[in-house]
Amino acid sequence: MPARKKILENKDSTSFEDALAQIEEIIDSMEGEQLPLEDLVTQYEKGSVLLKHCESVLSSARKRIELITLTNQDELGREKNHASSSSTPSENDGVSDESNDISLF
Repeated sequence: MPARKKILENKDSTSFEDALAQIEEIIDSMEGEQLPLEDLVTQYEKGSVLLKHCESVLSSARKRIELITLTNQDELGREKNHASSSSTPSENDGVSDESNDISLF
């Protein structure tokens, strides 16, 4: 199956959009033309490989987005914790800010 080997070699360098366009072309040619059975099977095989490639790219993108979202949520949580702990002055820290003291005399 040299055609399958060629498809497998090229699929990694094919962008998601290009692979999707190729799948659409395959579907159009299979629906619109009276192709011999061998050509239909070859086209189906090529489409199947391209579909797996698209699914892999989408899965990878989904995982990256989930990781980014989790990272952002973690950072936001840490910022909120840091802000709430640093904005509440401790009663026993012994530091007085003389510029805020009011003196009547």
